[in-house]
Amino acid sequence: MPASLEFKAKNVDKAIEKASAELKMPKNEIKYDVLSYGSSGIFGLSGTKKAKIRVKLPQDSLAKKQPEQAAEMKGASAPAADASGQSEATAAITVDEHGAVKENSEGRPFDSLTDDSTEMGRLVLQRIVDAITADANISVEQDSDRLCYKVNGGNAGILIGKRGQTLDAIQTIVEKVVNKRNQNRIRVLVDIEGYLEARKENLESMAIRLAEKSKKIGRPISLGQMNAYDRRIVHIALKDFPEVLTRSRGEGRLRKLVIFPKKRSNSKR
Repeated sequence: MPASLEFKAKNVDKAIEKASAELKMPKNEIKYDVLSYGSSGIFGLSGTKKAKIRVKLPQDSLAKKQPEQAAEMKGASAPAADASGQSEATAAITVDEHGAVKENSEGRPFDSLTDDSTEMGRLVLQRIVDAITADANISVEQDSDRLCYKVNGGNAGILIGKRGQTLDAIQTIVEKVVNKRNQNRIRVLVDIEGYLEARKENLESMAIRLAEKSKKIGRPISLGQMNAYDRRIVHIALKDFPEVLTRSRGEGRLRKLVIFPKKRSNSKR
């Protein structure tokens, strides 16, 4: 039998409690080394790691523990459960080796709650929103080419963030969760208190105004850094606009949209 045992839990204190219960020793008598302090990850959704400790066993407990561990080996395949029947394996949201979300905030695996990626996205979005503000409700609208989660209530300003940056980050997380299991990728939108519709109207108005200016001065005009959703709105708004073209330039977060005046053909002979 080894002279030490390792225990994992949500944090170091929980790991010590687990060791105390299994070894039947007072916590203040347990000698241990911390191998990992653990990590809660991003919003508890990804990158979660459990704390791990190595407990040094006292010599007089080795002989006593040996027959007990032999009996425990028969049931080693089942995770230890607490008084509520919930196992340690479901203590917090975790991800598998491929990055898929496995568990929810209540400790139950998401897979056991639903096989529907749309509902899984709603559960994850609710978890994120609840971590930022209170009293927010989520509804879902879906059509053939997109899935839209609508958030109402709570502090909309905090959820949207400066120039929509917080909203964009939330949407990116939810989109990854929804499309993790989808063979055919679906476009995911997260709207907060009608913000997307208001932004769409503002972008369309700005696009028309800048297109008129580009046509008048005969030079291209850059709209600056824009996310894919905003660029798409401008592209569509100016698709049939006379005498201008739109192009995206740059890569990643530096990608911009540029409005170009069309070259006029020389009618003089």
